[in-house]
Amino acid sequence: MSDVLTIAVLVGGPSAEAEVSRNSGAQVAAALAANGHSIHELELDQHAVKQLIELRPDVVFPVLHGPPGEDGTVQGMLEMLGLPYVGSDVRGSAFAMDKAVAKDIFQRADLPVLSDLVIYPDAPISAQARRIEDHFGTSIVVKPLNQGSALGVTPMPEGGDIEQAIASALQYGPCLVEPYLAGMEATVGILDRGDRLEAFPVIEIRTADNEWYDYENRYAVGQSEHVMPPNLSEDCQTELKRIAEIAHRALGLRDLSRADFIVGEAEEIILLEVNTLPGMTPTSLYPDAAANLGYAFRELMDILVQQAYKRRPSR
Repeated sequence: MSDVLTIAVLVGGPSAEAEVSRNSGAQVAAALAANGHSIHELELDQHAVKQLIELRPDVVFPVLHGPPGEDGTVQGMLEMLGLPYVGSDVRGSAFAMDKAVAKDIFQRADLPVLSDLVIYPDAPISAQARRIEDHFGTSIVVKPLNQGSALGVTPMPEGGDIEQAIASALQYGPCLVEPYLAGMEATVGILDRGDRLEAFPVIEIRTADNEWYDYENRYAVGQSEHVMPPNLSEDCQTELKRIAEIAHRALGLRDLSRADFIVGEAEEIILLEVNTLPGMTPTSLYPDAAANLGYAFRELMDILVQQAYKRRPSR
């Protein structure tokens, strides 16, 4: 029988994805409350540490997106407070959040990734634009190194103003540049049960013609379609799940993750990134895939908090 727990749901914070976090957090809090747990939604602000110390929750569920909630910072705070929490630890969170570091780890695990260049804020933009064009031509994707939800991402399949794309991404810090690859956007969720990994069904992400899975299409109702099963061979789907599991292990993650892919016309697979705290909004991919596998949202949330509770330190 599941334990009835006091749970702090951490949301918001200074991240550019704070509103998405609050939306996800509301869904998580409602599901956990419906399971009978005592829920306390806390904003990630200057009062959060004091509130956590006073509350001493059984489990903290950080429903946070982007830094500092997803990059190991909050996880380090919770470790110092001795509070068990849902999701990956400091090391895994930090590795996954930095796209360049994560790709180095994927390459060591022999996983398929695109070549890239990293651009830093103090680099002359015009010189970096020439460097990018020399390496990749003008058909590229520019993305922030440490952000999620497609914020600051500029895909340029037909080329365009590279300097402007760099400037847009650099607002969020260092950025990553990759060659543009046309193909299907797909994703695979992982539920880590401790002794085994469970890969969710592959989701094919469809958007309107000439659009992609940007911030609006991710979070506006009706702007994207989650297709299960995808228009891919069984062998390709099996391989996507295998890669998602290896990536989860290679990064040293726990509890949950979601791997994002591009699949080319000949079912060429490219691993883009792995999210350690995937969205839990009504339009989010992770709970949708879980439901397809038979996990009701309430059940899924309870599994995650019960696993975290088992990791509580002895007092």
